[in-house]
Amino acid sequence: MKQCTHADALPHPEPEPLSETCPECLRDGTHPVQLRLCLDCGHVGCCDSSPGQHATKHHKDTEHPIMRTHEPGENWRWCFVDHVLV
Repeated sequence: MKQCTHADALPHPEPEPLSETCPECLRDGTHPVQLRLCLDCGHVGCCDSSPGQHATKHHKDTEHPIMRTHEPGENWRWCFVDHVLV
């Protein structure tokens, strides 16, 4: 089973969210389906089911490797680089 090679480098504690929702969706006038939190810097972006796919775009622009769900009642994390749940 493939392991994430980036989880040990995450900041502790996790960064605070920089916004309540996806700022790019607000700017573009679109609605996020679900939100994701970058665990490197705290950027909040929308998921890949959203029109803008801003969480993935943030990863591509910054190379920040891991995000977690920013949805109430959920706590999973995803490594964009290793393509595994963390």
